[in-house]
Amino acid sequence: MTAPSHKPLVFSGMQPTNTLHLGNYLGALKNWVRLQQTMDALYCVVDMHALTQDSGYGHAKDIAQATREVTAAYIASGVDPARAVLFNQSQVHEHAELAWVFNCVARLGWLDRMTQFKEKSGKHKERASVGLYTYPVLMAADILAYKATHVPVGEDQKQHLELARDIAQKFNSDFDAPDFFPLPEPVITGTATRVMSLRDGTKKMSKSDESDYSRINLTDDADAIAQKIRKARTDPAPLPDSEKGFEGRPEAENLVNIFAALADESRNATIARFAGQQFSSFKNELAELAVAKLTPIAAEMRRLLSDPAEIDGLLRRGAEKAHALSAPVLADVKRVVGFVS
Repeated sequence: MTAPSHKPLVFSGMQPTNTLHLGNYLGALKNWVRLQQTMDALYCVVDMHALTQDSGYGHAKDIAQATREVTAAYIASGVDPARAVLFNQSQVHEHAELAWVFNCVARLGWLDRMTQFKEKSGKHKERASVGLYTYPVLMAADILAYKATHVPVGEDQKQHLELARDIAQKFNSDFDAPDFFPLPEPVITGTATRVMSLRDGTKKMSKSDESDYSRINLTDDADAIAQKIRKARTDPAPLPDSEKGFEGRPEAENLVNIFAALADESRNATIARFAGQQFSSFKNELAELAVAKLTPIAAEMRRLLSDPAEIDGLLRRGAEKAHALSAPVLADVKRVVGFVS
């Protein structure tokens, strides 16, 4: 467990690439809102990580607007800038400086084991950017620049958090600074952490999926939400009356998970409520629930995005708070590694 000398602090972030969707909301944002009630929290739009996706003018010119959109989604989902520090990564230079120190602590063998790089680089690893390869090192710097103790993560980021722990431990050992950095703990999210595609229940809901019908975007209106749910892939059997009834039925399981998460009830309660019903009637109720929960988020996002200057100002004020927290940590790092005496 985290050493008691480190104050509990949560850190998390998302890239400003494409529109956030239902999976981001149920798998992360709802949890962030809960965590900000009980712990100090920093929620970041990780725009530096977004450069690993592509490069060039066509991509770069969209990052600022995408950053505003993700910020609006955070706030519309319930993240409170008065409670949590909300900022974008590129405005706080400590992230990049600490990442270089960590590049010199981390080992190639550790990064070679990162499965996400293998997946994203595909068959042409030599064409991938160095930034994509060292992405998890920057992620470690994002977390440890604030000595964060808790990080909400999904399945695809668990390995990166383990690397952050390895880097923290090796830094502490290499520079004879026991307990300098905490070993951040994962925060396990709820039952609907892995919201799956509406078109294929074996694949995670994704911003990059070619089919817009595979996901519900946080910007979708009521008609779009209802239509996507009604067109969601299912099977001809009725809803099961027990957990065992989901075996071999990933699409059925996904829709029940989504209902339970949106209704803030256990999956067993949802199963009991709809056991034996046909999907046609269940989908109608799910559509009504999703519209009721998600359309206020879309409306609030539109309101926030109508004033870009206000969002930019909010991010700037958040970056000032983040800098005030990370600057002393980086100053101590510079003393520990010998840059200053």
